[in-house]
Amino acid sequence: MTPQEFSLLLMSVLASVGGQFFLKAGALKLGRVHIGNVVSHILSIITTPELVLGLACYGLGALAYIMLLTRVSLSIAGPSISLVYVFSVLLGYFIFRETISVTRLIGLSFIVGGVILVIWQK
Repeated sequence: MTPQEFSLLLMSVLASVGGQFFLKAGALKLGRVHIGNVVSHILSIITTPELVLGLACYGLGALAYIMLLTRVSLSIAGPSISLVYVFSVLLGYFIFRETISVTRLIGLSFIVGGVILVIWQK
């Protein structure tokens, strides 16, 4: 993977993680969804700045991913984008004070190891 390709991958991952952050922040603002407030919650999505920003971040991440797909094969790009999962768990831990179990840490290490093996070039 060239530095330009890696930059596109990083842009896609970071934009997607930003989207996760803002969607979570917006969801916390909305509160818990139940059968009685589904419609109002759906309507609130377009007026909650964090949710709109989260969707925009996802859009930017998708654009960067599409540009990455023009340069590398799907068998490299697809698994590499799974780094979003790793950064999302870290974001949840550091920003939203979510716990990370040992089992989850082991799973994340498998993801990171798998991405390294996928993008490794001789």
